[in-house]
Formats: sequence, structure tokens, C-alpha cells
Amino acid sequence: MALTAASVAITLLLCIALSGLAYYRKVLTWDGTVAAFGIGLVIGVFGDVTWLLLLLLFLVSSFAATRYRFALKEAMGVQEGARGERRASNVLANGFAPAAVALLASPWFGISAFRDHPGLSGLLFVSALSVAGADTLASEIGVLSQRAYLITSLKRVAPGTDGGVSLLGTGAALGAAVYSALFGFLVLVPFSEWAGLAVSFPSDPRFLPIPAVVGFLGCQIDSVFGATLERRGIFDKRTTNLAATSLGAMIAFVLYALM
Repeated sequence: MALTAASVAITLLLCIALSGLAYYRKVLTWDGTVAAFGIGLVIGVFGDVTWLLLLLLFLVSSFAATRYRFALKEAMGVQEGARGERRASNVLANGFAPAAVALLASPWFGISAFRDHPGLSGLLFVSALSVAGADTLASEIGVLSQRAYLITSLKRVAPGTDGGVSLLGTGAALGAAVYSALFGFLVLVPFSEWAGLAVSFPSDPRFLPIPAVVGFLGCQIDSVFGATLERRGIFDKRTTNLAATSLGAMIAFVLYALM
């Protein structure tokens, strides 16, 4: 989308509303709210303001998954934060890759791949966010399963163990990846066309499986990193999230190129 005063104003208002709502509902801490505002501003200004709709979906689904059976998670000692809130480090780890796609796709960088294929930037953005969404739901829902296994050895482990996976969490990851892809295709494309904006997501349904596949695969990559690098102290949770979402965007680019 062209960088205009109107688009910047709309982005600013949406970012204030989204980050303010997240802070009010205690989804984010104060520093997490500031980080989310910054990430949203970069995405809306340099990428596409319609992408903020997908950020809203991510926010709502993450909030619902985090608060789901929170008392049990608290009793198990596997909850995120005091009341499920995310700090700036969480926001930046999951938001870096989507924001980087927005920056690289902007006219300032003039990368020919994005210029010649207008839908590519949105595809990479949705794919990166699909990984973040799949991983969040897999963690928040899967931790409730009493049958967790280390992804690298399938050895039984305690719920919440780094690199642990479960049937429940895997199903949640698949669902999150699929609805992220569908939302990107069924909402972003028509909304852009209705608003008279350049469509920044492929309108060809053949590309729809890419963010779904990448989201699910990226979640598994996250678990592999958790079972290996994170358990050895090389990565922490935030580094694992950042690496998985970034790889997700790269894998989406390769799949797009192959198709």
C-alpha cells in the first residue's frame, strides 16, 4: 500500500486501539504493550494496514488460549507470567519476522521479488504469523495434556518440557495454522479489493496451503529447537520463537518460488 498520510493515520489509530485493548485485558505488560505498538506501526506503515487485521486475530486467539483453564496451568506451574501476560521480549520474538517482511517489502528497499510479485509479501507475513500462532496455541493448549513426548526421541516427558509435544497440542497447532491461512486469503484479499488497495496476498487459491503448511511445520521446528538448542542453554524461549518464525518466512519464500 502506498505510504500516505491517511494510511499512517489509520495505522496509528489501529495500533493505539489494539495495544490499548491488549494492555486493558492484561494480555500484555506495559513494556509488552509498547513493543506491540511499535511492531504494529512498522507492519501497518511499511507493509499493509490490512495486515493489522491478522494481528488482531493473533491477539484474540492467543488471549483465549492463554486464559483457557488458566487455574490448572497455574497449579501446574506452567503459566506464562503472573496472569498469562506477555512481556516485550515475547512480542519482539514473535513480531520480528513479520515486521522484517513489512520493511523489506516496502518501496524503500526496492527488492525486485516483492515488486514483481505483489502477493509475495503478504504470503510471507501470514506464514510467519501462522508459525507464531500455531506455536502459541500448541504451547497453551498442549500443556494441559498429560501425555507429552520429546519430539526428538518420543520419550515421555512432563507437560511444559522444552521440546515436548502432544496430540492435543499438535491438533491445536494444525488448527491455528489452517485458520491463519484461511483468514489471510478470505479476509485480506476481499478487504483490500473493497477498500481499493493493492492486494498484498495472492488471490490464487493454489497458494493458500503455503501458510498453513509453514505454520504447522514451523511449530514443529520450534519444538526441535526447544528439545536440542534450548535444553542445552544455547537458545532461550525467545530465541527459539524468533528463529522458528524467521525460518517460516524463508520456507514460504522457497515454496512460493517452486510453485
